Amino acid sequence: MMRIARDVAGPCLAPHGSVLAVGALDGLHRGHQALLARVRERAAVLSLPPLAISFEPLPRAYFSLTPLPRLGSVRDKIEGLAHAGMQRLLLLRFNAALVALPAEDFVRRVLLARAGAREVWVGEDFRFGHRRGGDLALLQRMGAELGFAAHALETHLHDGARISSSAIRAALTADDFAAAAVLLGHPFCIGGRVVRGQQLGRSLGYPTANIRLGRRVSPIQGIFAVRVHGAAASLPGGRSGTSCDRRECRAARDTGASLPGVASLGLRPTVGGHEPLLEAHLFDFNGDLYGRHLAVEFVRKLRDEEKFASLDDLTRQMHRDAAAARALLGLPLSVSA
Repeated sequence: MMRIARDVAGPCLAPHGSVLAVGALDGLHRGHQALLARVRERAAVLSLPPLAISFEPLPRAYFSLTPLPRLGSVRDKIEGLAHAGMQRLLLLRFNAALVALPAEDFVRRVLLARAGAREVWVGEDFRFGHRRGGDLALLQRMGAELGFAAHALETHLHDGARISSSAIRAALTADDFAAAAVLLGHPFCIGGRVVRGQQLGRSLGYPTANIRLGRRVSPIQGIFAVRVHGAAASLPGGRSGTSCDRRECRAARDTGASLPGVASLGLRPTVGGHEPLLEAHLFDFNGDLYGRHLAVEFVRKLRDEEKFASLDDLTRQMHRDAAAARALLGLPLSVSA
């Protein structure tokens, strides 16, 4: 089980030394995956624990004047790092105190005293410390003095362009889910625990599994054809009504077990929604999903959110959305459609 710490102060997480990956790591895309794989390999060679250092909130979000869309939740990051073999995680609170910490002090207090660095691995453009005063060259100079090695992993490219969280956000904003999946190394999903809603969808003939986003800002909004992972165990003969944890949800995604559906992500303007909500309707499904952790994979955007004059108008559009999603996902039309 991965050990997690949050603060700069505290006992050393690896008293006998560690191999570190350091970065914001939003989305854990293919570049991040390569970095973590290198850290894991080097840790095995040196017989040391692999350790990740990351930041919450994301540094870009902390400095941004507008909310920064996230590629994954904090829990997604934690579970992804554990899945990648990290044995320890220093998830630092990115706040005014950390922003004011000089780069040299970050090296001494965080990398050495807190994380026990013997090797440090970062991306080529990694910057850290007050006014972004630290870079790979500083790490290497201080490492030569203090007894650790510092390396930058070569930039990962796709079609000649750098793989980055910003490029993935841009692909999602353009509704190019295929391109985002290539850069991520897996389809873009939003996961969470199913909560009870107003039951409006059920009354209109489209019961939904509802997932609240909380403070997370999604890079996408609208109506989508989707595949839902983690729900298959609720089919007849499965574990209907039982709790599904996120490791099972990840395993379901990785093995391709999914159920097709149509989903709405946004504020639901027709019914006066006040917080972002992900509502997924699973086609031809009859089971209890409350309390389960699901991952909703976005296949294709159908349209933007729209405010309708009446619930009847909304229902007619839901029929059209369901038919379009079924066609995109290769399903026959339902009798009701």
